Amino acid sequence: MYLKAYLCSMDNNDKFDKLRELLNKENTWPIVYMFKFIVPASNQKIALIESKFSDEAIISHKESSNGKYFSITVKEVMLSADAIIEKYQEMGDIEGLITL
Repeated sequence: MYLKAYLCSMDNNDKFDKLRELLNKENTWPIVYMFKFIVPASNQKIALIESKFSDEAIISHKESSNGKYFSITVKEVMLSADAIIEKYQEMGDIEGLITL
């Protein structure tokens, strides 16, 4: 939890540098990485997120109790920390998206 709060307080470049450092320290590549997102309920936004991943990715959804949001979990084989960071950067233009 401390790491999440620490990363949230940084600007994007520092955040990605720290994430890269941690991923490389804790992993041997390739790995199956789990991405988690929350997005306002919108078929268009869900489809946009899914389009950023390969056909081999395992994608699951869960609607919030009030139906306003969807949580999306994606598990995909990633070859490097840089590949993970690139995915997060690709998601940056999706309005309302929260990454966990």
